[in-house]
Amino acid sequence: MNRRKFILSSALAASWATFPGQSLFAQLPGNRKFKISLNPGIIGVKANFAQTLDYAIQYGYEAISPFTQEVMDNYSDQQLDEINAKMKAHGISYCSTNIPVEFRKDEITFKDEFKGLKRFCQTMEKQGATRMNTWIISSHNELTYNENMRQHAYRLGECAKVMSDYGIRLGLEYLGMRTLLIMNRYPFISSMKEGKELIGEIGQKNVGFVLDSFHWYCANEGIEDLHTLKSEDIVVVDLNDAREGFTRETQMDGKRELPMATGVINLKDFLQGLIDIGYDGPVRTEPFNQVLNEMENDEALKINMDAIKKSLALVGM
Repeated sequence: MNRRKFILSSALAASWATFPGQSLFAQLPGNRKFKISLNPGIIGVKANFAQTLDYAIQYGYEAISPFTQEVMDNYSDQQLDEINAKMKAHGISYCSTNIPVEFRKDEITFKDEFKGLKRFCQTMEKQGATRMNTWIISSHNELTYNENMRQHAYRLGECAKVMSDYGIRLGLEYLGMRTLLIMNRYPFISSMKEGKELIGEIGQKNVGFVLDSFHWYCANEGIEDLHTLKSEDIVVVDLNDAREGFTRETQMDGKRELPMATGVINLKDFLQGLIDIGYDGPVRTEPFNQVLNEMENDEALKINMDAIKKSLALVGM
């Protein structure tokens, strides 16, 4: 499910020349462990699995989305082996993909979609992909906090058990906007601390965070909160900036900026926190930005990479 559609929200810079096959980040200083990832859809780039890999090679990305449903529908074992070999040759790994189970609606819908999770995980294992993600809506019209906690813990716990059999980790993204917290009758999880409580209730070792700089900012969190985590507590990271002209409390999801576009979010502390705890997973942008979405593929890829490069420069990389 697309969160922009769920929440009903819609919604740069100069670029530099790149050389096919050459990684920009091989030239950067520092001891960064995390990998710069390309998820084309969330920056408005229209590309399938093979095209995304070619873009990653051309523009210097180090990880890509696994496109597991596309692999299930269209790839033979030989074709998958060939693309995996190409990824390995260029030092490109897998990022994360959305959970294929609708766990937010009624019990019948959950049970029906849950049936297909095992096959999806089997395909991910065949790919060598190990990360899945989802997001937690921070309010509900019918369920109280405790009722919502029990439902999320049970359903996501059942999913995590299946994933564990195939070496897959599940990342949960708390949404920090105050506007979403009060959108429905009953507030729910909207901070890292509450996210830890949900992960504790789930009780599965393969469950951690999707950590987004935008939600970290909206939840009024700082580097000290990042220092409460270990590298293995984070499954994937989203790097974004917030819009100017809005307070922390009035920011809205589905409307934000590429990193370093405004400087509203303290990305230096955010990235330094990741470095301090030795985070070694994928980092991607997720700006939900209409201007970026309307660009041609090549322009969007260059501007996205430029934004990442500027962000890394904050911490000497």
